[in-house]
Amino acid sequence: MPFDIIIVGAGLSGLVLAERFSSVLQKRVLVLEKRDHIGGNCFDYRDGNGILVHKYGPHLFHTSNQAVWEYLSKFTKWHQYEHKVLSSVDDKLVPLPFNLNTLYDLYDLREAEEIEGLLLNKYGYGARVSILQLRRESQPLLKELAEFIFNKFFVNYTTKQWGCRVEDISDEVIERVPVVLSRDDRYFDDIYQGIPTNGYTAMFKALASSPLITVKYGVDALTRLRLQGNKVLFDGRKFPGLIFFTGQIDSLFDYSDGELEYRSLQFVFEEHNKPSFQPVATVNYPNDYDFTRITEFKNILPAATSRTTIVKEFPQDYDRFDDMKNIPYYPVFTHKNKELFELYNRKLSNISNIVPVGRLAQYRYFDMDDAVANALLTFDQFRSA
Repeated sequence: MPFDIIIVGAGLSGLVLAERFSSVLQKRVLVLEKRDHIGGNCFDYRDGNGILVHKYGPHLFHTSNQAVWEYLSKFTKWHQYEHKVLSSVDDKLVPLPFNLNTLYDLYDLREAEEIEGLLLNKYGYGARVSILQLRRESQPLLKELAEFIFNKFFVNYTTKQWGCRVEDISDEVIERVPVVLSRDDRYFDDIYQGIPTNGYTAMFKALASSPLITVKYGVDALTRLRLQGNKVLFDGRKFPGLIFFTGQIDSLFDYSDGELEYRSLQFVFEEHNKPSFQPVATVNYPNDYDFTRITEFKNILPAATSRTTIVKEFPQDYDRFDDMKNIPYYPVFTHKNKELFELYNRKLSNISNIVPVGRLAQYRYFDMDDAVANALLTFDQFRSA
């Protein structure tokens, strides 16, 4: 049957758009997905132990956006889950983000009390102070604390994550590292936190359940889409409807002006014949090993099994020609990449019926709730088109 809307990519952004156009406007939607499964990097499945495993690393849903929470709640029930992370520092597992509990775990009582008093007097209980701000402190103990946190928790983890020297880490990245002046050990402080009770894949299938939505897997959309001047050809013909593109924006132009940079990840899964591997879902290893963290999936969504499954996360360079490195996870926000993205984005803006949506097409890092909010906003902008 003819389609009104084409969406490239069956990830979170694409599926929200497909659901909105089909259910609200009764549009016939074709979703083209390169992989053999739904859900993009949020795809999960049950392994041989009955444990719900996230194939592309842990995805923890959290938001303070009530509209996003209420929208997704139409397609899933939630298992209440608040993420906690420990970091391996000086042979201890201590809470992350660095908070008052971390302070007392790593400093002797007298010094911890003195530092706590200085912090609370300066910033107040409950404040979230960026490590960048704390490093500007002139008070000796606070400056010493800032350097301790920076060196023990941030530098090595971030250089592994981004594959660069500490001198090349932008202030934008450093600014996001908080010191939390409370005893709240949760990794996120959002109002709504949870995991879909039956997993993300079940939620994605519910999003795409309309008979007006057709999802085709194992299809490289770029073999069917071709740019010709200021129009888009689909299977050799001009497509009159809207096309929402969630892939890499530079790939749409066959990398004609150069490639945007990304960081990729390698995930190594292990099964262990014991009921538990670690005390919380995620433990970070900033200063030891080549991997950055270990996640134990039973600590995210419980499973009735005496075995457990973990994944170790190894950051690596992205290479679209290498099957072990060709998944782009994180845009690399250098000045050069920002300029190159803007060049491609200007080119795309000249084509009236193709719209970039999501992390790859907009070359931005979106949390899951940001991706949903962005897709809903995009739908509202084009619903009368």
